[in-house]
Amino acid sequence: MTDRTDHRPAETIVLPARGWRIDPRHASIAALLCLAGFAVMAWLVTTGRSEAFDTAGLELWRERADLAVPHGPAWLLEAVRDYTALGGALLRTLFALGAIVALLFLKLRREAVLLAATIFSGWIIETVLKALFDRPRPTIVPHLMEAIGSSFPSAHSFNSAVVYIAMALAFAAISPRRSVRWTVIGVALGLTLLVALSRVWLGVHYPSDAIAGWLGGAGWAFLASAVLYAPAKAVADRNRS
Repeated sequence: MTDRTDHRPAETIVLPARGWRIDPRHASIAALLCLAGFAVMAWLVTTGRSEAFDTAGLELWRERADLAVPHGPAWLLEAVRDYTALGGALLRTLFALGAIVALLFLKLRREAVLLAATIFSGWIIETVLKALFDRPRPTIVPHLMEAIGSSFPSAHSFNSAVVYIAMALAFAAISPRRSVRWTVIGVALGLTLLVALSRVWLGVHYPSDAIAGWLGGAGWAFLASAVLYAPAKAVADRNRS
């Protein structure tokens, strides 16, 4: 009988060098710019100065003859509904949990703790802001999907920016090349901005809601990477020992 035992040596998986992070000064500057933009949008909304912009922004995506009909082919509506779900509670939570597990497998405990802390604290901040402003949903155009709760800031926009930008910052730690790290972060910025725009396209948020949500979420993701880094490192080091 032929011996079919495979005597080839087992492959060894080598984890990439890791541990790089965005410069805290750069993260702080990005955070300050985003949060300043959020403050401007909040001021415009609370003083009523955003009304013309909000109305034009909502009507921009609709047919003039019938505001219930969005521009574009029929399949685009379903595509936008699918895409906006990336900012919904279910999908963003699943992605976040998957990312945290992946970071732990990669032995990036510090990044896993930082990601979890950023997301949880971001959710608290968004909830407080919603209750503070308590802005009604827009009624200028018909909603193209169900939406509940107050309008400012957009929870989809805020939380998707927090989750996906924080994920990008965490996984960027794997690459020693700055160009790769900034590309990953840039892609996350672009994808989450599209989530914000989808909320306006669907008519469930004013443009000011979506922009403020995205700026606030991105601002917190960058700020957390700077201010929560040391506590996350301390927790990760304590658990390792």
